[in-house]
Amino acid sequence: MPPSIADSFAPILSATAITKRFAGLVAVDGMSLALGRGEMLGLVGPNGAGKTTLFNLLAGSLTPDAGAIHLAGAEVSREGASRRIARGLGRTFQIPRPFPAMSVMDNMLVGAQGQTGERLGAGLFAPLRTRRDERAAREQAAALLAFVSLTHLANEPARVLSGGQRKLLELARLLMADPTVLLLDEPAAGVNPALMDTIAARIADINANGVSVLLIEHNIELIRALCPRVVVMASGRLLAEGPAEAVLAQPDVVAAYLGEAV
Repeated sequence: MPPSIADSFAPILSATAITKRFAGLVAVDGMSLALGRGEMLGLVGPNGAGKTTLFNLLAGSLTPDAGAIHLAGAEVSREGASRRIARGLGRTFQIPRPFPAMSVMDNMLVGAQGQTGERLGAGLFAPLRTRRDERAAREQAAALLAFVSLTHLANEPARVLSGGQRKLLELARLLMADPTVLLLDEPAAGVNPALMDTIAARIADINANGVSVLLIEHNIELIRALCPRVVVMASGRLLAEGPAEAVLAQPDVVAAYLGEAV
């Protein structure tokens, strides 16, 4: 296999020959990839290729049976999701699950990290700092809701949101943790075209501000619009990687992925 394009830069997130088995099924089979600092990288492949399992391994929801995962220079293969969030890695899901009875604003505040008020006795022994942190979190949440065009729904229960609005809320809530790496799992799936354009624009803005993004998406036009480089998976393995236009035109990629989509 020729050297990866990612070899030319120091990655902020990398997976090296990782494998994950479920009983007799090998869902991820010696898969490697590298996400550069500030890069927007597309991850594509047919249904059942192992993309979401790979995401779960990178995010810490699953532990690899073999191989290694590095984040910002530290090996994190055995660390859980909460520890990786603290290191700056966040992920979204194919189906967002906000707290439906809570307001949109309160859903946002759940995403704030390291709040003084989370510590036992903080309200009694550090009331000023607790109030300051809460005020700062609310201001950050308001700014992020404006960023995703949800300000007008801030006080509404999250259950009133459409599918696309829930994806925007999940993205904004994730930004409350000030991540340096985002794993986005099909952010445009099932979204109407107008909201899809909004989601794509916000993802591009986030990346332009220096956040590295790894994006799973079946919408190939969206991948072409957002991702200069793509990685293609098939049957749990790396099939191809490189510049998006060149890779997506390869016959083996067309046969494995684009042909199925058509």
